[in-house]
Amino acid sequence: MRLTIFWERMAEHFGAAYADSFARDHVMAELGGRTVHEALEAGWEAKDVWRGVCVAMGIPPEKR
Repeated sequence: MRLTIFWERMAEHFGAAYADSFARDHVMAELGGRTVHEALEAGWEAKDVWRGVCVAMGIPPEKR
């Protein structure tokens, strides 16, 4: 998954204004105790980060 697609999905789910704030502030066990930004900076693949967000936030499978 490209980063542009990842950020589009984040904006679709959380809203454009909140997606970045969520990505900076919300620490998730599914990302090894990291935020979205920290996971991406640590070298995680965007698709794996998106999967972690989906599990953590209960995003339904049809929206994943």
